This record gives sequence, C-alpha cells and structure tokens, in this order.
Amino acid sequence: MKNFFLQISALIFCATLSLVSCNTAKKIDANLPKDISERPADENSQKYDQAQLDKIKASIETEISKEKCTNVNEWTFAPMGAKACGGPQLYIAYPKNQEATILPKINDYTEKVKAFNQKYNIMSDCMMIMPPTSIKCVNGKPELVNS
Repeated sequence: MKNFFLQISALIFCATLSLVSCNTAKKIDANLPKDISERPADENSQKYDQAQLDKIKASIETEISKEKCTNVNEWTFAPMGAKACGGPQLYIAYPKNQEATILPKINDYTEKVKAFNQKYNIMSDCMMIMPPTSIKCVNGKPELVNS
C-alpha cells in the first residue's frame, strides 16, 4: 500500500510540474516580439536616424510644394543630400522667394545625411548626379530638366 501511495504521489508531482512548466513558457513567449522587425527603434538605431532624415526631407518638400510653379524664372534648384562617396543624392527645385528659409534647411539636411553615411558606413553607387539644365512648370509643379 505504501508503494502504491508513493507511485500516485510521484505521478501527481510530475503532472503538476509539467503543467506549471507549460504555462510558464507561454507567459514568457507572450512578451517577446515575433520578429526582430517588430522591435521598436531606439534613438541610437540606423532605422530611427533614417526616419528622422525622412521627416526633414518631407518637411522641405512640403514647404516647397505650397508654392505653385507658374513662372520658371521665379524658381531655382540646389543639390540635396549626399552620396557616401561624394556628390548630391538629388537636385531639388525651390522658389527663389523662399531661398532664405529653404536653402539653410536643404544644407542642414545634406550635412545630416553626410553624418549618417559616415556613422553607419553607408555604401552608394558612386554615380555622379548631374545638375539639371533648366526648370519647367508642369501643372503648377516644378520639374527639373536634364538634357
């Protein structure tokens, strides 16, 4: 009888232990992200820094887009951004009457892109982007013309 009691006790103990361990594993897994891409970007990550650059670029483009292009003589362009091996990423058209406010923002963005490239050892295609030859107005928006 004593042997039977020990067997039942051991069986109950093993069943309890396995139930507890199964529940514990589920609770731990519930707190972990399913994929590394779901991890929130911290302020020291490349993803975070790229998002900050994207916000600056978008704000510049938004500010420029408020002005309609009706006369090409009222518009000019500037290099913007920086490729890792030198030269601009692109050229952007902006209204001359906003030059005092837009140009410093474009230059600030370019400097931040240079720092980003250096911080993260960014590689680029090293193709030289040639400056546009002119600007034309199409449906109220400036378009850079390369010939």
